[in-house]
Amino acid sequence: MSAKRALIVDDSKSARMFLSRILEKYELDVDTTETAELAIDYLGHHRPDVIFMDHLMPGMDGFQALQAIKNNPQTATIPIMMYTSQEGELYLGQARALGAVGVLPKQIKQADVSKVLYQLHLVPDRRTSVQSSFRPLTVDPLDDTGAAAAATTGTHASITDAALRVELAELRHALTAHIDNQFERLGAELRAHARDAWVHEPAVPLPSAGPRSWAWVVATLALAAAIVTTALWQHEINLERASAAAGAAAAHVHAPARTPAPAAALPPTAGAAAAAHTEAIIESVPYGEEPLGGVRFEKVSQLLYRLAAEKYSGVAEIKSFPGRFCLVGNASDGYSPAPDEMLFTKCDAVGNPREGAQAQRVSLPVANLLGEIRHITRGALDVQLTAGDSAATAVPYPQVSADLTAGAWNRAGSINNRIEIRLH
Repeated sequence: MSAKRALIVDDSKSARMFLSRILEKYELDVDTTETAELAIDYLGHHRPDVIFMDHLMPGMDGFQALQAIKNNPQTATIPIMMYTSQEGELYLGQARALGAVGVLPKQIKQADVSKVLYQLHLVPDRRTSVQSSFRPLTVDPLDDTGAAAAATTGTHASITDAALRVELAELRHALTAHIDNQFERLGAELRAHARDAWVHEPAVPLPSAGPRSWAWVVATLALAAAIVTTALWQHEINLERASAAAGAAAAHVHAPARTPAPAAALPPTAGAAAAAHTEAIIESVPYGEEPLGGVRFEKVSQLLYRLAAEKYSGVAEIKSFPGRFCLVGNASDGYSPAPDEMLFTKCDAVGNPREGAQAQRVSLPVANLLGEIRHITRGALDVQLTAGDSAATAVPYPQVSADLTAGAWNRAGSINNRIEIRLH
């Protein structure tokens, strides 16, 4: 039987490479194109068994390409999986309405790809006996006595337990992320309602005769007072947060532009920030984390709230630079940084899964923050999120040689994997 074939459509070279390496482990032939237009030309002469389609690309985007492929009777039956940094139930619903079978994230895991391929019947079912060539992990190939033990129930039970632990860990991670997103969304809605109630006093119905009408008026006034109190409390919290950040920042010396900044290296005042706008505030980003996630989100929030409180007018440019890492393949996440002692020449790949996709992805907390800053400053403070070139390094990478280790290379990659904030 001829090998199955997959087509990857993505303008990011590193993203195409990462997904190709995973698909090739399942013995799929992989073709790639960097634009949707080239993909449609390709489909004029080839029929892949599955298409992995990026969303944001130069020219025709992923949804437009999806519609064009599904509207053509010759290609309409090819399953298409959106492979993108876009996320959320709304996006998934739009993709499926246009004919996509689902959505895979750019931070892809081999388990996700495995599930898709099994669902599309592109690889044999794991629950059958077809894959008899797999060797149990508990058997030592150099131990002649291990062959008999491999057939015991204990070996299969240990493999099943390991697989179950992996599935439970992934489920716990997904559930935690979903709960965090829901809390952020509810918090943003409550803040928005509180702001609107503070700016626009709610209309109070005119009282009519009778005690029930007066009770309704009193209840409405109490609700309005509660909303205003909540808004004032939130405003106080923001001011205290900004003041605390300013006090902590004043105790630190501002770092040079090409050196990673200390943990609280933020301008003490908006006036000082404007005077030193040629120098960048630099924060390193650990491998695999969101550029504006975790502690970096808190620091950026403190800076923007402080600038808004001091009536700063201008542009805050936040640029994300992907560091390039020496990576090795693994079964759970696709790729991870290589061990420090490993030789650089043994790397499975050199790059960053986020390269080419950092400007596309905006998390819900960041979107809520930008909306609130825009509302508070009435557009006077413009926050711009951009993607930097991986070639623009903070420190040079070591010279490649036969004795270069992965640890030496990845230390430079960790410094270059960063965000830079400039005020104009």
